[in-house]
Amino acid sequence: MTVVFVRSPGASAPGLRRVRTRLHPREETAMHDHRKLGRELDLFDTDPLIGAGLPYWLPDGAAVRHALEEYVRGLERRAGYRHVYSPALGKRELYEISGHWSHYSEDMFPPMDLGGEQVVLRPSLCPHHALIYRSRSHSYRELPLRMAELGGMFREERSGVLGGLSRVRAIQLNDAHIFCTLDQAADEARAALELIRQAYAALGIRAVRHRLSLPGPGGKYVADPAMWERASALLAEVLESAGIAYEAVEGEAAFYGPKIDVQIADGAGREATLSTVQIDFHQPEQFDLHYIGPDGGRHRPVMVHRSIIGSVERAVAHLIELYGGAFPAWLAPTQVAVLPVSDAELPQAERLVRHCLDLGLRAELAGPERGTLGARVRGARLVPYQAVIGPKEAVDGHVALRLRDGRRPDPMPAAEALTRIGALVDARGTDLWEAAEGG
Repeated sequence: MTVVFVRSPGASAPGLRRVRTRLHPREETAMHDHRKLGRELDLFDTDPLIGAGLPYWLPDGAAVRHALEEYVRGLERRAGYRHVYSPALGKRELYEISGHWSHYSEDMFPPMDLGGEQVVLRPSLCPHHALIYRSRSHSYRELPLRMAELGGMFREERSGVLGGLSRVRAIQLNDAHIFCTLDQAADEARAALELIRQAYAALGIRAVRHRLSLPGPGGKYVADPAMWERASALLAEVLESAGIAYEAVEGEAAFYGPKIDVQIADGAGREATLSTVQIDFHQPEQFDLHYIGPDGGRHRPVMVHRSIIGSVERAVAHLIELYGGAFPAWLAPTQVAVLPVSDAELPQAERLVRHCLDLGLRAELAGPERGTLGARVRGARLVPYQAVIGPKEAVDGHVALRLRDGRRPDPMPAAEALTRIGALVDARGTDLWEAAEGG
């Protein structure tokens, strides 16, 4: 028996009804296709006037995206990363230096003439971060220097491969670059893999395999066999010391170096790369990066690239399909739906919504104008917590909670209920109640 959620005709947001039905596995996969479900749940959409591969985010989708971005930024801050912003454009010369122009230009948008110069929508954030590092002098005492950004990049994907959020032309990438000594590179790559593991645990994502992506015959790769051998050996050492089984696959490397790809799969078993870790000797050389060592001399840093959740678009596409729209409470677009039984309880319900917002919870008032209480309960089926306020609760200052999984805790003071919900959301748990009680 499979539970799927579909839009009820004429229903108010979140406006969903739950249907129990038996589906063939192929039909079930289709029902959880994020391209269909994401539109039905009002998470994102597209418009031909904006263009293929350029989805826009609706308010509920933007809420999910914001929660995901803030989680990743917090995870990075606690791991010693500092965040930057860099422009989405750069001179063509920048990408000629980085090697993107000679190795990757077929996947870049055409340059634009601007004041006698050519500028390009960036296909990657790493050249900008290399320049940010280069803009200041650095001592070995500062290393490793961990620089992170959730920034836009652009790739001219062919129209035949575009679809929903999983393959787009304007990408928000959770990217970071660590500038470190050679002796630090393996430890930094291992630490990046640990951050990926933590994020997957919080999000409920399962990695189906780890791939050591190597150069292959016929590809456009930087011609430096010694560099490739050294970087590949380091990444293999990282995987083996972490006890992670992996497959070495030729032809999947970046043009400037090998990488660890963390693979996920959809309901049909189709694989995609979500997270990556790379060790790069090429770009520090190209941009003449250096640090002052303990001997007072100039030394070349190593550049470790890593992305915890890859692109926000692909991560959210996977989460839509993984949860069928019933996101964990900390990711849910609306976390608390407040349902007064009648107009008489509206003042208390409005105060409760304001209290939720003051606590940082995403709350929505589902008042009697939306129909009967039963219709509103069904309409808010995807919301993790429904707080019902009837005449008795209004007098006592209590709420009667209905959890998305069907449980109904005993009525309790509204402040206590919100404290428990807030604790679970802050902990980013997956259970709707026991975790909030510490059970």
